Amino acid sequence: MLERVFSIKAQGSTVKTEVIAGLTTFITMVYIVFVNPAMLAEAGMDHGAAFVATCLAAAIGCFIMGIWANYPLALAPGMGLNAFFTYGVVMGMGYTWQAALGAVFVSGCLFLILSLFKIREWVIQAIPLVLKQAIATGIGAFLALIALKNAGIIVSNPATFVQLGNITEAGPLLAILSFFFIAGLMFRDVKSGVLISIFLVTLIALSLGLVEYKGVFDMPPSLAPTFLQMDLAAALEVSMLSVVFAFLFVDLFDTSGTLVAVSQKAGLADSEGHMPRLGRALSADSTATIAGAALGTSTTTSYIESVAGVSVGGKTGLTAVVVGVCFLAMMFFAPLAYMVPAYATAGAILYVAVLMLQNLKFVNWDDMTDAIPVSVVLLMTPLTFSIAHGIALGFISYTAIKVLCKRANEVSVSVWILSILFIVKFALTM
Repeated sequence: MLERVFSIKAQGSTVKTEVIAGLTTFITMVYIVFVNPAMLAEAGMDHGAAFVATCLAAAIGCFIMGIWANYPLALAPGMGLNAFFTYGVVMGMGYTWQAALGAVFVSGCLFLILSLFKIREWVIQAIPLVLKQAIATGIGAFLALIALKNAGIIVSNPATFVQLGNITEAGPLLAILSFFFIAGLMFRDVKSGVLISIFLVTLIALSLGLVEYKGVFDMPPSLAPTFLQMDLAAALEVSMLSVVFAFLFVDLFDTSGTLVAVSQKAGLADSEGHMPRLGRALSADSTATIAGAALGTSTTTSYIESVAGVSVGGKTGLTAVVVGVCFLAMMFFAPLAYMVPAYATAGAILYVAVLMLQNLKFVNWDDMTDAIPVSVVLLMTPLTFSIAHGIALGFISYTAIKVLCKRANEVSVSVWILSILFIVKFALTM
């Protein structure tokens, strides 16, 4: 049956190899079950329900990707998108978490339509590479600010807006320890470095009496507080257009980039870089986002950590299915998630931010028409505390600088349209 569904032998793999690959991928990304519920809880969502929704959304995404698309690609609620959900849409713009879930649901439906009608390829090709790089770096800077804030390393100041917190306190010190510990483990190619760091800091906090022991195993918490709670009416309001677009846009490029990276690593792409069953893979991602919103979590997306499983031989969808089974098993470890303090996950968030900021090396800084929009997105995303605003200002600045430098012919029709829509949005909502 496994051979019939996954064509394991045809891909030059074995069941044992695929299982090991799945376990490897899971270990590298399981940190999300601790980070995501804690972040969504800050938006007012029930922590236990968000924990179960995170596990279920990840499992559903992995099963669809594995069985339907037959790719060794794992999915879970995405980092960056969950930060935008909590700190941008709910805490920044003042929307309810139900409205934010509605926006995630709508973006998932739109993503599915784009995938089915192959509009996605046109959109991706029409958006200039420099803006794609800018968005990745902007989200990285945004995540860095959130990590530093959650750890107490950066605190508010009425005179200067922000200042250095008391880094001699336990929380900031443990967050700093977590970050450097992750860096050291990753340098030594320890795939589970992020997870080990979270557990280490939690154990230290537990030994110091900073957190309360709540056990390890238990029945999964109730999903009722978040299940089917999305507010679709609020999500369809004109004022939510930029929010829906931000969820859609970031997921669109995040998924595409991850698919390309994983397929190349696994040797699944042909000589021209074309990927088989691409439509199915994109449909799996968007369907998981729709299901995740219904369950009660932010956008579900493909994880670049899937490369870890591919690097040890994973080539088929069985790898993804194994990851999905592991996420289902994690639902019985809810007490562990309750014990993990914010500063234990801050190091992981900061490390992900560093990885995303690496996109800066691909920017042509000698070309001001590239450097300026990248700088605008990089600075304005964290300073406005909004991915949506960062993206909007990046598009507007890109179009403006190209026109002023007599290079308007480089601006695609889609970028013109989006820039105008963003200008209108600011004019109507400011």
